[in-house]
Amino acid sequence: MKLGVVGLPNVGKSTLFNAITKAGAMSANYPFCTIEPNVGIVAVPDDRLDKLEKLYNSKKKVPATIEFVDIAGLVKGASLGEGLGNKFLSHIREVDAIVHCVRCFDDANVIHVEGRVDPKSDIEIINLELILADIESVDKRIERVAKSVKAGDKEAKAELDILNKIKVTLGQNLPARLAPLNDEEKKIAKGFFLLTTKPVIYAANVSEDDLGQENEYVKQVKEIAQKENSEVITICAKIEEELSALSPEEKDEMLHELGIQKSGLDQLITACYKLLNLMSFLTAGEDEVRAWTINIGTKAPQAAGKIHTDFEKGFIKAEVVNYNDLLELGGWNNAKEKGKVRLEGKDYVVQDGDVMLFKFNV
Repeated sequence: MKLGVVGLPNVGKSTLFNAITKAGAMSANYPFCTIEPNVGIVAVPDDRLDKLEKLYNSKKKVPATIEFVDIAGLVKGASLGEGLGNKFLSHIREVDAIVHCVRCFDDANVIHVEGRVDPKSDIEIINLELILADIESVDKRIERVAKSVKAGDKEAKAELDILNKIKVTLGQNLPARLAPLNDEEKKIAKGFFLLTTKPVIYAANVSEDDLGQENEYVKQVKEIAQKENSEVITICAKIEEELSALSPEEKDEMLHELGIQKSGLDQLITACYKLLNLMSFLTAGEDEVRAWTINIGTKAPQAAGKIHTDFEKGFIKAEVVNYNDLLELGGWNNAKEKGKVRLEGKDYVVQDGDVMLFKFNV
């Protein structure tokens, strides 16, 4: 699963990306510093793994991961090719969800591409460019599908109805994800690969002085996000970049000094994981403890297939214990003795934090 970090130039995208991935993406005080998208894999914070590692004295700990892509700053006219817009839009098309970094700080030393700090305008510029690109895609598809409708294709008729609903929404300068579609229509619409159907989370980038507070800029972002049913995470990219270079102990000490329980990045990564409709089931033992990424609603055989395809093909049953029960009772054998380990079959829907052991035929 890929998340694209987008925003206008000089809003702190690359600084944020550096902090997320420690990949050292070049950042500078001018537009288009990032031309090719930088890609980095980041671990999903999960305290449960740390506790299981101690419980089993495991040799290895393997967290769940997601992929972040730092996409160069968009500008007005991107949908028409301005500022290498076509290239950047194609990079956005390849990601599963969008992290929209919005500048929520004043700093005369950092140039703003529009000459002023205005989160509402910044968001509108990005959204409009994505909407304009989608309108072009929808118009082309409508033209093509309409020919099939004339030929009597019933499936094409259903598709055309969905496209027209989306076109009306886009025409109101609203993202396609807000089109009035039912669940079945949304599934079909996914196949259109529109930019504005992708879920969005806003990263409100504040100054060091405003960390832990909600300034007027952040309020603007939250107001827009609420209308879209999107989430806002407030971060200070500069501080997060500093934190990312520290050891876990030093990081905890700095967070304590700042009066913060959890870093903005940890909150952002966790929120992004949920945004992608993902969760983790766990496996634990002396060799390793590991978090396995699955979609919410995944059944036991498909979860087993994440470990190995043979596990899914030969699935018999799964032994399952709740993470909290396992920890409280001090291990698998104790949990089994207390009747907390359950046997689940092919129809079992895996829950977040299930610790699982699969039985299968080779």
